[in-house]
Amino acid sequence: MLTMNLEGLEMIAVLVVVVLFVKVLEQFGLLEVGYDDSVEDELELSAVRHRPEGLEQLESQTRFSRKELQILYRGFKNECPSGIVNEDTFKDIYSQFFPQGDASTYAHFLFNAFDTDHNGSVSFEDFVMGLSILLRGTVQEKLNWAFNLYDINKDGYITKEEMLDIMKAIYDMMGKCTYPVLKEETPRQHVEVFFQKMDKNRDGVVTIDEFIDCCQNDENIMRSMHLFENVL
Repeated sequence: MLTMNLEGLEMIAVLVVVVLFVKVLEQFGLLEVGYDDSVEDELELSAVRHRPEGLEQLESQTRFSRKELQILYRGFKNECPSGIVNEDTFKDIYSQFFPQGDASTYAHFLFNAFDTDHNGSVSFEDFVMGLSILLRGTVQEKLNWAFNLYDINKDGYITKEEMLDIMKAIYDMMGKCTYPVLKEETPRQHVEVFFQKMDKNRDGVVTIDEFIDCCQNDENIMRSMHLFENVL
């Protein structure tokens, strides 16, 4: 049972991506150690059906070492032999962590954030690039990624409607597991708090600059941003 108040939900709105992705890593078996570097792994990485970028290029584009990329790829290919993850896979993973809630809507939003080219699938490159930001990125990069998640229609602004959709999705996923049980109006209350803090010019939308500025001035959020940087 998770104790949570309105302020706690506000933090989860920004950080739940990182927390849950640690769980996804565990699901894929990617937090295990002891894998040896091998030529076979590297050849398989280059020959995957949905061929990712070369290993050296992925090293330069992410903050993962060659060995870490091999570990990530081995876990990825074991779970996804085709070389891609579809939205149903995301939903299945998150439903296992929240069996008493409905994680499907949140998984949909998260999948769209990873599906950067909007082709309906997440490749190994998509997965690794996103994971690099969530686990090893700067605070600015993590907040940019979070903003993109909440900007559902990708127009460069977060509206109250978009934030409410995200809050309802988080409530559906986690609300039944909290104490005290969150009331039905809690997501809308959170949205109002969110906009009071972040919509500095009161124009009814939150820009990325407003979002980042507010988060960077929140000590709790900043402290939490560094919790999962060394999970691999």
